[in-house]
Amino acid sequence: MTADQAILLTILTALLVLLVWGRWRYDIVALGALFTASIFGLVPQSELFSGFGNPATITVVLVLIVSYGLTNSGAVDYLIPLIEPASRHPLLHISVLTFLAAILSMFMNNVGALALLMPVAIQSASKAGRSPATVLMPLSFGSILGGLVTLIGTPPNILIASYREEMTGDSFGMFDFAPVGGGVALAGIVFMLIIGWKLVKVRKQTAGFDLFDIEHYLFETRVVGESDLVGVRTGVLKDLLTDKKMDLIAMIRGSEEFAPPDRRRNIHQGDYLMLQGSHDDVQEFAAAHALTVHTALNQQKAFTHAPNSTLAEVVVTAASPLVGKTPKEKRINRNYGVSLLAVSRSGTPHQSRLRQFEIRVGDVLLLHGEREALDEAIVKLSCYPLAKRAFDAKNASKAVPATLAFFLAVLAAAVGLVPIQLALGLTTVIMAVSHIIPLREFYEGVDWPVVVLLGAMIPLGGALESTGTTELLVAGLLVLVGELSPALILAAILILTMTISDVLNNAATAILMAPIAFNIANGLDYNPDAFLMAVAVGASCAFLTPVGHQNNALIMGPGGYRFGDYWRMGLPLELLIVIVAIPLLLLVWPL
Repeated sequence: MTADQAILLTILTALLVLLVWGRWRYDIVALGALFTASIFGLVPQSELFSGFGNPATITVVLVLIVSYGLTNSGAVDYLIPLIEPASRHPLLHISVLTFLAAILSMFMNNVGALALLMPVAIQSASKAGRSPATVLMPLSFGSILGGLVTLIGTPPNILIASYREEMTGDSFGMFDFAPVGGGVALAGIVFMLIIGWKLVKVRKQTAGFDLFDIEHYLFETRVVGESDLVGVRTGVLKDLLTDKKMDLIAMIRGSEEFAPPDRRRNIHQGDYLMLQGSHDDVQEFAAAHALTVHTALNQQKAFTHAPNSTLAEVVVTAASPLVGKTPKEKRINRNYGVSLLAVSRSGTPHQSRLRQFEIRVGDVLLLHGEREALDEAIVKLSCYPLAKRAFDAKNASKAVPATLAFFLAVLAAAVGLVPIQLALGLTTVIMAVSHIIPLREFYEGVDWPVVVLLGAMIPLGGALESTGTTELLVAGLLVLVGELSPALILAAILILTMTISDVLNNAATAILMAPIAFNIANGLDYNPDAFLMAVAVGASCAFLTPVGHQNNALIMGPGGYRFGDYWRMGLPLELLIVIVAIPLLLLVWPL
């Protein structure tokens, strides 16, 4: 082992440990590893940012923009009415949701597909008297499986195709993934519909506002004449409440409601103040300042019936600026004009001491504010609402051209008329000039942390090969598996990739495993395409934990799942994938 190889392996080991630890976001960790490798001369400065211009990175960006355009146009909204009529029958309900998620994920970002379907899944399940937990895990897994079928379905497929083109001069086509990926997806979905959904752990029977029990910590108080708060500004009151671990959510004066109130607004006699805090703390504060506790809020009624304010449940995404921060650090009330009432994690509500509560991906937030401010805050916070969005009639005319432009792009790429990057690029331009995507929103659908991760990891993958580290790793693996049959070696690559993907981002897994699998195949004189396809399948099939794929993290809060719940359905699903994928790989891509 050379010094360069030892240094690079040390950097990669630290990278993997930090990614699994999750203390810092994966794009920051990847950039740190890239810059460290460059300091030691392992990545030439001329190639430091080459990953951002790599065709795979550009393709991922274009896919995300086009996915946003399809969603923004309302094209996929026409499919939503298929779900609610099926909700009366559990198996039919799960079947429609899962197949719809898989079909959408073949051609658009699977995180976007989940975000689109999750609200209607929750509401339709609740209306039918079933826990959303029964449908959300099959929905998430189905959207992941659907991405296996096409080139643009998931980042690992795009990366594998790009790597093959780099190594052989020839890329996988749009539907080259379909024979194996489609077979695996179909088998996985059938398993979930027959057996899998019955294995899901259900901890709560209701969803929505009932989960938060807001009547236990939100109280309506009235300012009487002798109160020392009369004439005091609400900013002063909020500071007093903060010292006592409480908060001012809204102020009502006559028919007007201020939610949240401006800090410069004076308090008048007769004002109603909605306070957030424990029963004892509110009672003590009210007695000290001559406030009458008028009534406890009854669930969401007092808010949802208000003329200019409302409540919203949202789930925190990986791109949210709230991740890893506390409400105190982000100053949600002042910076976003809304109030955070409660947080639910894995079905458990947290109402007390919210200012010090560190928010994570998948947490469900209960927000309150004026309707326009609330809608704007949800976008700025990069959260997904858990209520079904209203269909915008103004966008209905955009659905047909958006769908047509995308269909022509897929067709042109599938028949080899133009490269996929050019086809998708032209589609984004068409969507922009036809106002399907407003110019100010052109990049809003891009998951920039993933793009940065790809841009940082691709040069590191190149360093693995340029320093001979890939050959070193391959030699070590061949010592372990070299005497096994081809099918078992292929299975070992698939299982190893799936295992890594369960704890790492799937794109990072594909970048690390693709050169290893390719060189093992060449070293044994086998068809490398079969091994690359095994990596493509394994990198996307992360079902054992909520950290392997964004979709699994996003459903954790709304479904009330815990970390250990995923393996109940995920483990048999991954075993089935190995059993189905290996024969298909050997049949479609003979060694």
